[in-house]
Amino acid sequence: MSATPEPLNVALALAAAGVPVLPLRAGKVPFGNCRTCKGNACGGRPNMKAAGPCRCPAPCHAWAAATTDPHILTSPVWAPVWREAVAVAYHPGGAGLTVVDLDNAAAVAWACETLPVTRTVPTTRGEHWLYRGAMPSSNAVRPGVDIKSLTQYARWLGPGTGRMAVLPAAVRALVMKEDTTPAPGEVASSLPVRATWSRQVATGCRHTERYVRTGLERGLALVRARTESGAGSQAFGVARFLAAQHTGCPGPCGLAVLGDAVVAAAVSVGVPETYARRAVANGLETAVERAA
Repeated sequence: MSATPEPLNVALALAAAGVPVLPLRAGKVPFGNCRTCKGNACGGRPNMKAAGPCRCPAPCHAWAAATTDPHILTSPVWAPVWREAVAVAYHPGGAGLTVVDLDNAAAVAWACETLPVTRTVPTTRGEHWLYRGAMPSSNAVRPGVDIKSLTQYARWLGPGTGRMAVLPAAVRALVMKEDTTPAPGEVASSLPVRATWSRQVATGCRHTERYVRTGLERGLALVRARTESGAGSQAFGVARFLAAQHTGCPGPCGLAVLGDAVVAAAVSVGVPETYARRAVANGLETAVERAA
């Protein structure tokens, strides 16, 4: 009797730990669909983005075939696939995880400056940063950065090092869809009433009023300059920066009022108010998480 293929050993160990797995062939990509599933003629699997009726027993549909069932992994249908497999992949979303795939040194440097420290796994050209929590997947959310979670697979490269952190708002914000410039004649939303920052709302702030107002106006100018695209993301960044300035204050510092001003600036250049408020709230929250 021949020895069990190494990739299958790895897959069975991961499956026992509750991580859905699938085999990868040469080129480190999933095996192609069977004849019935070719071209998605079967309608797709029920757990794919476009839910379908397919229940093919073969490892078809890439990440959607990932499983923790040892009976499926060792079934006669999967046996010839494992004999050709060169590596193992897993479905992060199925394990309740999100992988921030950093494809180069510049992307890694960006993550080190921007994201909360978490478990990291070295890759050929960069790193995988793993967070607890699932979210939508999206490629190229910024140069050299992909988000792999609910509808993608990630290659298994080892358990990594470090303590895994909870999925932060900063990562979720990377895939928020943005519509910054409404079509002619359309109104994205009504401009929210802009409150004024003062000592009445910032009784615990350690900064002077001039310092706060100067920083706020500079941030608002950055948001207003994004008349074509990116105002929502800029609002997130400004809110995060403003909140970070107050992490050492005994508080309260009136961050909600500062946030309202950033929302108003984003809405003025076409960002839907709901999106603007979410982006600003995430920015304020991210600063608090990093300080903690």
